Amino acid sequence: MSLIVAGRFTTFPAAEAGAEKLFSRGFVEEDVNLFFVNPGGQHDRGHSIASREHLPVTTSPHLSRNVAAGAVAGAVVGVVIFGGLSASFPIVVIAAGIGAWLGAWVGKSASQQRAADHHERVLREMRTSGVLLSVHVTAETQAAAAEALREAGAADLERASGHWQGGHWADFDPTHTPEPYGGASQQQA
Repeated sequence: MSLIVAGRFTTFPAAEAGAEKLFSRGFVEEDVNLFFVNPGGQHDRGHSIASREHLPVTTSPHLSRNVAAGAVAGAVVGVVIFGGLSASFPIVVIAAGIGAWLGAWVGKSASQQRAADHHERVLREMRTSGVLLSVHVTAETQAAAAEALREAGAADLERASGHWQGGHWADFDPTHTPEPYGGASQQQA
Protein backbone atom coordinates (compact mmCIF):
# COMPACT_ATOMS: atom_id res chain seq x y z
CA MET A 1 0.00 0.00 0.00
CA SER A 2 1.16 3.49 -0.84
CA LEU A 3 0.54 6.74 0.96
CA ILE A 4 -1.38 9.22 -1.19
CA VAL A 5 -2.30 12.87 -0.65
CA ALA A 6 -4.85 14.45 -2.99
CA GLY A 7 -6.71 17.71 -3.46
CA ARG A 8 -9.74 18.67 -5.54
CA PHE A 9 -9.68 21.48 -8.08
CA THR A 10 -12.57 22.87 -10.11
CA THR A 11 -10.71 22.97 -13.44
CA PHE A 12 -7.93 21.11 -15.21
CA PRO A 13 -5.83 24.29 -15.64
CA ALA A 14 -5.97 24.90 -11.87
CA ALA A 15 -4.98 21.28 -11.21
CA GLU A 16 -2.16 21.52 -13.74
CA ALA A 17 -0.88 24.64 -11.97
CA GLY A 18 -0.98 22.62 -8.74
CA ALA A 19 1.05 19.87 -10.42
CA GLU A 20 3.64 22.45 -11.52
CA LYS A 21 3.91 23.63 -7.91
CA LEU A 22 4.54 20.02 -6.85
CA PHE A 23 7.21 19.60 -9.56
CA SER A 24 8.93 22.79 -8.40
CA ARG A 25 9.11 21.25 -4.89
CA GLY A 26 10.91 18.15 -6.14
CA PHE A 27 8.05 15.74 -6.81
CA VAL A 28 8.53 13.72 -9.99
CA GLU A 29 6.01 13.22 -12.77
CA GLU A 30 5.46 9.51 -12.02
CA ASP A 31 4.29 10.44 -8.50
CA VAL A 32 1.71 13.02 -9.63
CA ASN A 33 -1.58 12.22 -11.34
CA LEU A 34 -4.71 14.19 -12.11
CA PHE A 35 -8.09 12.92 -13.21
CA PHE A 36 -11.73 13.98 -13.21
CA VAL A 37 -14.17 12.63 -10.64
CA ASN A 38 -17.76 12.54 -11.94
CA PRO A 39 -20.65 14.01 -9.96
CA GLY A 40 -22.26 11.72 -7.38
CA GLY A 41 -24.36 8.94 -8.89
CA GLN A 42 -22.50 8.92 -12.22
CA HIS A 43 -19.53 6.77 -11.24
CA ASP A 44 -20.82 3.51 -12.70
CA ARG A 45 -23.34 4.04 -15.47
CA GLY A 46 -23.95 0.28 -15.66
CA HIS A 47 -25.45 0.44 -12.19
CA SER A 48 -26.61 4.02 -12.33
CA ILE A 49 -28.24 5.45 -9.24
CA ALA A 50 -31.28 7.41 -10.28
CA SER A 51 -32.91 10.14 -8.27
CA ARG A 52 -35.10 8.92 -5.41
CA GLU A 53 -38.26 9.69 -7.40
CA HIS A 54 -37.05 7.54 -10.30
CA LEU A 55 -35.38 4.81 -8.26
CA PRO A 56 -36.34 1.53 -9.91
CA VAL A 57 -37.83 -1.16 -7.72
CA THR A 58 -35.29 -3.62 -9.11
CA THR A 59 -32.44 -1.87 -7.26
CA SER A 60 -33.25 -4.11 -4.29
CA PRO A 61 -31.63 -7.52 -4.81
CA HIS A 62 -34.14 -9.01 -2.38
CA LEU A 63 -37.32 -7.73 -4.04
CA SER A 64 -38.76 -11.08 -5.20
CA ARG A 65 -37.84 -12.75 -1.92
CA ASN A 66 -39.56 -9.97 0.09
CA VAL A 67 -42.66 -10.07 -2.10
CA ALA A 68 -42.89 -13.86 -1.86
CA ALA A 69 -42.33 -13.88 1.91
CA GLY A 70 -44.93 -11.15 2.33
CA ALA A 71 -47.43 -13.04 0.18
CA VAL A 72 -46.97 -16.28 2.11
CA ALA A 73 -47.17 -14.55 5.48
CA GLY A 74 -50.25 -12.59 4.39
CA ALA A 75 -51.96 -15.74 3.12
CA VAL A 76 -51.28 -17.56 6.38
CA VAL A 77 -52.57 -14.62 8.44
CA GLY A 78 -55.67 -14.39 6.23
CA VAL A 79 -56.41 -18.10 6.64
CA VAL A 80 -55.82 -18.02 10.40
CA ILE A 81 -58.00 -14.96 10.98
CA PHE A 82 -60.86 -15.77 8.62
CA GLY A 83 -60.55 -19.56 8.68
CA GLY A 84 -61.20 -19.56 12.42
CA LEU A 85 -64.35 -17.49 11.95
CA SER A 86 -65.85 -19.60 9.21
CA ALA A 87 -65.29 -23.08 7.90
CA SER A 88 -66.51 -22.05 4.47
CA PHE A 89 -63.91 -22.96 1.85
CA PRO A 90 -64.59 -19.98 -0.49
CA ILE A 91 -64.16 -17.50 2.39
CA VAL A 92 -60.86 -19.11 3.43
CA VAL A 93 -59.59 -18.97 -0.19
CA ILE A 94 -60.64 -15.32 -0.56
CA ALA A 95 -59.03 -14.45 2.80
CA ALA A 96 -55.81 -16.20 1.75
CA GLY A 97 -55.82 -14.30 -1.57
CA ILE A 98 -56.42 -10.92 0.05
CA GLY A 99 -53.78 -11.67 2.71
CA ALA A 100 -51.29 -12.72 0.04
CA TRP A 101 -51.92 -9.55 -1.97
CA LEU A 102 -51.51 -7.33 1.09
CA GLY A 103 -48.39 -9.24 2.20
CA ALA A 104 -46.82 -8.93 -1.25
CA TRP A 105 -47.56 -5.20 -1.27
CA VAL A 106 -45.91 -4.80 2.15
CA GLY A 107 -42.88 -6.84 0.99
CA LYS A 108 -42.51 -4.72 -2.15
CA SER A 109 -42.82 -1.49 -0.15
CA ALA A 110 -40.13 -2.66 2.27
CA SER A 111 -37.79 -3.46 -0.64
CA GLN A 112 -38.40 -0.06 -2.22
CA GLN A 113 -37.70 1.71 1.06
CA ARG A 114 -34.51 -0.29 1.61
CA ALA A 115 -33.36 0.56 -1.93
CA ALA A 116 -34.15 4.26 -1.39
CA ASP A 117 -32.25 4.24 1.92
CA HIS A 118 -29.25 2.61 0.22
CA HIS A 119 -29.41 5.21 -2.56
CA GLU A 120 -29.35 8.08 -0.02
CA ARG A 121 -26.43 6.51 1.88
CA VAL A 122 -24.40 6.04 -1.31
CA LEU A 123 -24.96 9.65 -2.37
CA ARG A 124 -23.88 10.92 1.08
CA GLU A 125 -20.68 8.88 0.93
CA MET A 126 -19.60 10.10 -2.48
CA ARG A 127 -16.99 12.76 -2.89
CA THR A 128 -17.51 16.12 -4.57
CA SER A 129 -16.87 16.10 -8.32
CA GLY A 130 -13.93 17.92 -9.83
CA VAL A 131 -10.36 17.38 -10.91
CA LEU A 132 -8.48 15.34 -8.33
CA LEU A 133 -4.72 15.90 -8.18
CA SER A 134 -3.18 12.94 -6.38
CA VAL A 135 0.39 12.61 -5.19
CA HIS A 136 2.27 9.46 -4.25
CA VAL A 137 4.12 10.46 -1.07
CA THR A 138 6.13 9.06 1.79
CA ALA A 139 5.65 9.81 5.48
CA GLU A 140 8.41 12.42 5.11
CA THR A 141 7.02 14.15 1.98
CA GLN A 142 3.27 14.13 2.70
CA ALA A 143 3.30 17.49 4.55
CA ALA A 144 5.19 19.17 1.68
CA ALA A 145 2.70 17.78 -0.84
CA ALA A 146 -0.27 18.93 1.24
CA GLU A 147 1.25 22.41 1.62
CA ALA A 148 1.85 22.70 -2.15
CA LEU A 149 -1.72 21.58 -2.88
CA ARG A 150 -3.14 24.10 -0.38
CA GLU A 151 -1.04 26.91 -1.86
CA ALA A 152 -2.30 25.98 -5.33
CA GLY A 153 -5.91 26.35 -4.11
CA ALA A 154 -6.90 22.71 -3.69
CA ALA A 155 -10.10 22.01 -1.80
CA ASP A 156 -11.04 18.87 0.11
CA LEU A 157 -7.48 17.82 0.81
CA GLU A 158 -7.42 14.11 1.56
CA ARG A 159 -5.07 11.35 2.57
CA ALA A 160 -5.38 7.75 1.46
CA SER A 161 -3.65 4.44 1.48
CA GLY A 162 -3.86 2.76 -1.89
CA HIS A 163 -2.06 1.12 -4.78
CA TRP A 164 0.06 3.49 -6.86
CA GLN A 165 0.94 1.80 -10.16
CA GLY A 166 2.24 3.16 -13.43
CA GLY A 167 2.05 6.77 -12.30
CA HIS A 168 -1.55 6.73 -11.07
CA TRP A 169 -3.76 5.80 -8.15
CA ALA A 170 -4.75 2.34 -9.39
CA ASP A 171 -7.41 1.43 -6.84
CA PHE A 172 -9.12 4.82 -6.54
CA ASP A 173 -12.80 4.40 -5.63
CA PRO A 174 -14.97 7.50 -6.19
CA THR A 175 -17.71 6.09 -3.95
CA HIS A 176 -15.37 5.74 -0.98
CA THR A 177 -15.70 8.56 1.54
CA PRO A 178 -12.39 10.45 1.55
CA GLU A 179 -10.32 10.80 4.73
CA PRO A 180 -9.58 14.51 5.16
CA TYR A 181 -5.89 15.35 5.41
CA GLY A 182 -5.01 16.65 8.84
CA GLY A 183 -8.44 15.73 10.21
CA ALA A 184 -10.27 18.68 8.64
CA SER A 185 -11.68 19.27 5.20
CA GLN A 186 -11.09 22.52 3.35
CA GLN A 187 -13.84 24.02 1.22
CA GLN A 188 -12.09 26.58 -0.97
CA ALA A 189 -12.83 25.69 -4.58
